[in-house]
Parts: sequence; structure tokens; C-alpha cells
Amino acid sequence: MDPSEIFGLIVKADERLKYATEENRDLRTRRARELLVRALHAARAIGDDSLVQQVETRLADLGRPPLAWGSREAVEAGEVVAASEGSVLILGGYGETGRRIAELLARRATRPLVLAGRDPSKASSLAEDLNARFPGVSIVGARLDARDPEAVGRAMDGVALFVNATTSSVPGPAVAGAALDAGADVVDLQFPPWDVMASSGLAARAETLGRCVVTQAGFHPGVPAALVRWAAARVPELETAWVGGLLRESGGFPYTPAVDDLVLSFRGYRAHLYRDGRWEHIPFTRAESMPAVWFDFGFGRQRTSLMDLDEMLALPELVPSISRCGFSVAGFDPVTDWVVGMLIFAALPFWGQRPVTPLSKLLCWSTRTFARPPYGIVVQLEAEGHTGGRSVELRLALSHEDGYDMTAIPAVSMIEQLLDGNARRPGVRPMGLAVDPERLIADVLSMGVRVRMRGRGAVEGLSLSGLTRGARRRRSRPS
Repeated sequence: MDPSEIFGLIVKADERLKYATEENRDLRTRRARELLVRALHAARAIGDDSLVQQVETRLADLGRPPLAWGSREAVEAGEVVAASEGSVLILGGYGETGRRIAELLARRATRPLVLAGRDPSKASSLAEDLNARFPGVSIVGARLDARDPEAVGRAMDGVALFVNATTSSVPGPAVAGAALDAGADVVDLQFPPWDVMASSGLAARAETLGRCVVTQAGFHPGVPAALVRWAAARVPELETAWVGGLLRESGGFPYTPAVDDLVLSFRGYRAHLYRDGRWEHIPFTRAESMPAVWFDFGFGRQRTSLMDLDEMLALPELVPSISRCGFSVAGFDPVTDWVVGMLIFAALPFWGQRPVTPLSKLLCWSTRTFARPPYGIVVQLEAEGHTGGRSVELRLALSHEDGYDMTAIPAVSMIEQLLDGNARRPGVRPMGLAVDPERLIADVLSMGVRVRMRGRGAVEGLSLSGLTRGARRRRSRPS
């Protein structure tokens, strides 16, 4: 953006204030503030001190300290960042998943962004980088310690949607409650997921406040139940629906705190299969706890392990015709699965409250040492049923080479569906039951996920082009 364009933003902001009336003063002030924030970032990006001073003076007149708007000095000093009206605040916004969400939202020019966390230098550095790459979007960094719910509440000024992309060390329910009370919707990516039912009446608060809390966002959990719902919309008598997941990262998994959460999830390992009208517990000693799944994208037949997902457990009530369904995930490699993995499972009951980081690093080392091609991340649905008395089969597979991207991309679709009203229903729901399935698939396709779909029998509208057209129509008519 050149100086004349920046000056044009300043003039527009002045006009918003000049022609304000008592009835619209608050709205016009917010709009002026947003224009000035865009101008400030653009002026800083080109190093025009004169324009920076003009903008900062106007922001100060509007009651905003000039240094609070995302500068490195303000963030590192711990000053409160005042967000543009309608912003998305990403807690953990500079982490592996958080920064990918931030970049995707910036690239798609969704809303002004606040990247927040306990490390101010990382927050401000990433904000500066994204502002330089995407000058049309306002992006600021913020110091925020999520272990202090009051601080979270103060940071919500101007925020429309709060995204929790942190590890389980952050108290998810308390943070979500603080965001709700401040008037923001919530999308939470924590895994293992926190217990909504035991979270101090969070669902009732959300419904009373008319706010939405979406938990378990990502690709698994997050996508599997959405794929089944997509199939149910096409097959009136859907009878079987099986979703398989596969995680084979090229070069193995690097250690991050998120791997600690993965290891912790092994403690609560559950395995159920739905058949004959009920969920049946399947001990891992039984052969049927490891069903074989044929994966697309060159992976072929793989042995998988049953795994419970909350979103899947709710499906028989939503799709009464289902007689068999479940979710299973393929392992990393034989050594990691049958030697290292079993050692970790055996150690966890005796580990107590000690940090699981040593176990996590052992797991990462094993995946880096013994991983073999092909590599990639896959989530895949196989469904069967009847329509009009005729047998129908469906297969839908999504794939990406990067696990963090595969987590961030579906979450961005969920975020955008909340912001534009397409999936806004007050209350608390897991993403797999909250997201619009057809739009989700079209969105992830547009963000770089490979999508393959096949059908046999009387299946209508089964094409990627038709899916994209339908998703565009859904974006234009909020539910």
C-alpha cells in the first residue's frame, strides 16, 4: 500500500467521525477505528513516520493508546492490545497449529486478527510478518496468559470469535467461559477434549447468552462425523458408515507440547463399535478391535485400531437408519505401533502426575527413525445404504501431507461458518456435529486438501464441481 492509499484510509476515518449522529456514533467510531488500524499497519510496513504519527494521534483521540495497536514495543511491555471490532483472537496464535490458522484467515481476508500468547516476541514477530505479506488485513500481537480468566475477559474487547489453539495445560472451560461472558463465540481445538458436561454449566450459559462454543475442532476429531452427515444427506437409508484416519508424517513427528496431549489421550483410550442398535465395548485383545481399512492416495489396505470420538457416539440418534458405524485410526509404523507404543501404554498407569514429555519424545524419535513411505494424512469415509430400494455405496477421502495443516484447515472452515452465520446455533457442540458438511468439504478443497469421492448406485450430485457450487450457495444464506 503506497502513502496515498494510506492517507485515503485516514480521510475515510475522518469522514466516518465527521458525519456521525447520536444514533450511529458508536458504529461510526468503530468503523473509523478499523480504518485507522489498517492505515497504521500499512504506514509502519513502509516506514512512513509522518503517517504513523498522524494515525497514532487519531487513535489516541479515540481513547486508544497508540502503542497498544500491535507494535513490538507495546506487546513486549505487556500493554493490553485493543482489537479491531469483529476481530478473531487466536490464543496460541504463534504455535504450530495457531500460526497456520492465522495465515489461512489472513490469506482469505476473513477478519482482523489478534495473535495472543505468553511469549510477546513471538506474537509480535508473526503479526509483523503477516501484516507485510497480507497488507489488507489488520493483524496485531498480544501478550495474554490464559491461566488468568480475568485477563482473557479484558482482551475480548472488540473480539467476535475466540480460538483456543493451545495445549491442554490451558484450562479450556475457564477460558471459554471468560470469552462467552465478554460476548465472543468460541472455537476450541484442545485435544484431549475437555468435558463439556462437567464445565460449570457452560452449555446453559452459552444458550442464555446466545453464543456458540464449538469444541474438538480439527480433522480428528472434527471431520469424521461431518463426513457421515454428508453421506446421510445423500443416502436416505444410510446403514453403515465407517471412518478411518491415517497419520504418516514425512520424516516423523517433531516434538511439540501438542505431542504431550496426544500421549495423555492414551490414558483415556476407549474403543466402541456401534452395531445392532447399541455401542459395544471392544477390548483391544479382540481381533475386531483392529479392522482393516483400504485407504486412498496410495496407502492401500492398512490395519487400524478402534478409537472413540464423542462426535461419532452421537450419530445413531441423528441418523436412526444406521446399523453399524465407528472410527479407527492406522498406526505410524510397525516398530512404533507394536514396540514403542506398547511401552508407552504400559508405562502410563504407573507414570502418575509426572510430565509425559520423556514419553512424547520417545514417540517422536520412533516415528522419525522408523517411518517409511508413503507419507501423508488421510481421513476417509466408506458408507453403504439404500435409496429408492437400490443399493448405494459412497467413498469420500481427504488428504494432506502436513498434519498441522490438516488440523488448521478444517478449523478455519468452522471459524468462517460461525463468522458468517452459516453454522451459528447457540450452545455447545463438537465441530463434527456443528459444521456444515458440504461447505466444509468445499472449503478444505479450496485450501489445499486433496479430495476424492466415488459412488456406486443411485447417488445424485456426486462431483467436486457440484459440491463447490452448493457450498457457494450455502455461504450466501446463513442458517
